[in-house]
Amino acid sequence: MSSEPLLDQLIDALRCLPGVGPKSAQRMALHLLERDRDGGKHLSTLLDVAMERIGRCSECRNLTEKEICSICANDQRDRQQLCIVESPSDVIAIEHATGYRGRYFVLMGHLSPIDGIGPADLGLDLLAEQLGNRPPAEMIIATNPTVEGEATAYYVQRMAQKHGVQVSRIAHGVPLGGELEFTDQSTIAHAFSSRQAV
Repeated sequence: MSSEPLLDQLIDALRCLPGVGPKSAQRMALHLLERDRDGGKHLSTLLDVAMERIGRCSECRNLTEKEICSICANDQRDRQQLCIVESPSDVIAIEHATGYRGRYFVLMGHLSPIDGIGPADLGLDLLAEQLGNRPPAEMIIATNPTVEGEATAYYVQRMAQKHGVQVSRIAHGVPLGGELEFTDQSTIAHAFSSRQAV
C-alpha cells in the first residue's frame, strides 16, 4: 500500500483517462468526494465489472461482454461487406452517422514499426483467415488519414487483393461546411486527387 495520501492516489489514478491532466483529475476527485459519493461508488462498481467482463469479439475484435458481439451475431447484417476500422470508437461513429449495415473488423490500432506495432498486434492473422474462409464481396477500408493509417490501409488492401476481394476506401477531403481558405494543403491536395464526376 502506498504511503501517499488516498486523495492524491485518487487524483493520480484519474489521470490515466485521455485528456485528463492534473487540474481536471483534481476537479473530478473533489466533485465525487464533495458532491456525489453515490455516483463515485456506482462508477467504481461499473469500472470493476467492465474491466473484468468486457473483452474482444472473437470475430471482429470489437469490445463486447460476449464471445461474439451483437453486430457479428446479427443475421440481418450484410456479410458481403466488411469495414476495416482502427478502434471501437470508429464503429460507434459509423453506426451513428451512416446507414452501413455490413460487418466490421476492428484493428485496435494501426501499423507503426517505430512503436513496435506489427501485423500480428492488429489481428491481421485473424483477418487473413477470415478472408480465406469466407471472403466478403467488398472490403471498405476506413482507417484514419494519417501516415500510419494509410500504411495500414495499403497493407490490408494487399491482403484483400490476394483473396480477390474488391476494396474501397472511404473518401477524405474538405469537410462539409469547411472553407478552402482554412483547410490545410495536404487535405486540399487529397480532395483534388480524389475528385469524382458529377
